[in-house]
Amino acid sequence: MDIRTWFSVFPDQFKNYLLFFRKHQIFKWQLILFLLILSLLPTQNYYAQFKAVEGRAVVRTADLDLPEPEPYPVNSTGVNPPLLSSYAALVIDLPSRAIIYQKNPDFQLFPASTTKIMTGLVALEHWPLDEVLEIGLIDYVGQVMELELGERITVENILYGLLVHSGNDAALALAQNYPGGEVEFVARMNKKAEELNMFETHFSNPTGLESWDHIITVHDLGVLTAAALENKTFAKMVATKKVIVYSEGGEIIHELENINELLGEVEGLKGVKTGWTENSGECLVAYIERDGRKIITIVLKSADRFGETRSLVDWVFTNFNWEETSF
Repeated sequence: MDIRTWFSVFPDQFKNYLLFFRKHQIFKWQLILFLLILSLLPTQNYYAQFKAVEGRAVVRTADLDLPEPEPYPVNSTGVNPPLLSSYAALVIDLPSRAIIYQKNPDFQLFPASTTKIMTGLVALEHWPLDEVLEIGLIDYVGQVMELELGERITVENILYGLLVHSGNDAALALAQNYPGGEVEFVARMNKKAEELNMFETHFSNPTGLESWDHIITVHDLGVLTAAALENKTFAKMVATKKVIVYSEGGEIIHELENINELLGEVEGLKGVKTGWTENSGECLVAYIERDGRKIITIVLKSADRFGETRSLVDWVFTNFNWEETSF
């Protein structure tokens, strides 16, 4: 900065002092002495006036009840993860939320019927399980639980059709009976995604049918699944292999079977949700409890969702140890 410009920021009297110092070749040392004296003058700052009282601690302690950190998964063998055809994949340790493996975690893809995790969660938060809904005219395609026009059936039984059998008609029945209909139901799905900080996700329907603006990432899907599994009813339903549910009067029967081929075949696997469309490819979200450990695996746009999920699960439980950590 030019000396003239520098002077301009000071009052005239102070500028005169500086010019005097400069004229008499004493500018440098006298200015330093002046600034030193100025810095030693008392101030009105609270911290400058603060005086410690004898016998009173300057630093005060606070009792904090911090939770013990969860054991952390560590690859003890150094064996690399299996090669996957899946365009995106994720493995997380559920208790610690530690990411064990990820592939394209933030790439947006079509979620297919893994969408129904959010559909089920929104429904569970809105209705009691014994609420009876009436089925209206449903224009559906794909997998169905075969709900009938005019049928009266509990929310619980519709949810079994949604989460066990992946019924698109079940998803639409829930959405259409929501206050404001399907539009408001989907709006609530997106609001819930926002509440869960699923920043790269947007839903345009409750079923998972393809739409250019119906997208998710494996990272967001992991966040959603972890939240949904906290609901005991959701966790129980997605772990169900087969179930028969009835309409309110018992006259209509729905035999439901889980599409997840690994349920009952892979040790400790307890759901969660399959998905498939032509452009989404094969999708699978799985939850596994084994040896006291809990992990979630996700593969999206896979050529072999069941085989690749099995490989990921075997890799984790063969090569990882969970180590205790402390603060």
